[in-house]
Amino acid sequence: MRHRKAGRKFNMDASARKAMFRNMVTSLMLHGQIRTTEERAKELRRYAERVITLGKRAPNLKQIAKLKGSGKQEATAGRLHAIRRVRLWVNDSDAMEKVFGEYAERFQNRAGGYTRVVKAGRRAGDNAAMAVIQLVEELVASVPAKPAKKKATKAKPAASAAEAPAEAAAEAPAEAAAEAPAEAAAEAPAEAAAEEPLLDEDADTDAGSEPKSSKE
Repeated sequence: MRHRKAGRKFNMDASARKAMFRNMVTSLMLHGQIRTTEERAKELRRYAERVITLGKRAPNLKQIAKLKGSGKQEATAGRLHAIRRVRLWVNDSDAMEKVFGEYAERFQNRAGGYTRVVKAGRRAGDNAAMAVIQLVEELVASVPAKPAKKKATKAKPAASAAEAPAEAAAEAPAEAAAEAPAEAAAEAPAEAAAEEPLLDEDADTDAGSEPKSSKE
């Protein structure tokens, strides 16, 4: 039984396996992602995330410049120790700069989980399961404050209350303008009907007065 024997052997001896993972970690730090077999990608996560954690915990140059005396000496020694430990797995100067610069700032507020493994189908030939291992790109966004949301919800009723009088004021002239022609059209026939009897009475009075004048 294979108890207490962690890690995959990949049919290699220790020196060949260590050299392979050293090259893979260096390529991952340089390019941000690499394509390999699924088993190797899962095993690579252990070493890659350990390297990023060392770079993140080490004091940066700005912090060291602000210190004085023994505190500065301890911080410098701690950074040097971290660099030497990372050198065991990263054998490129540009990759080292990224580990202690870009990646340390990117993952400062992230507690682990710096990489992801995405399956990439099967390899032609031996039909091996392939995968892409890549560094997580998104930054940890700050959570918006809750009072800001409450203010936004309270502002909506105020805006609707302010819009209501304006809408009523805008609708009132329109309604008055629409009612005016209707009232005028309704009053016109009534006035015409009221004037016709008056005209008939005037005509009768004029007709009756003319014979009287002739008799006289």
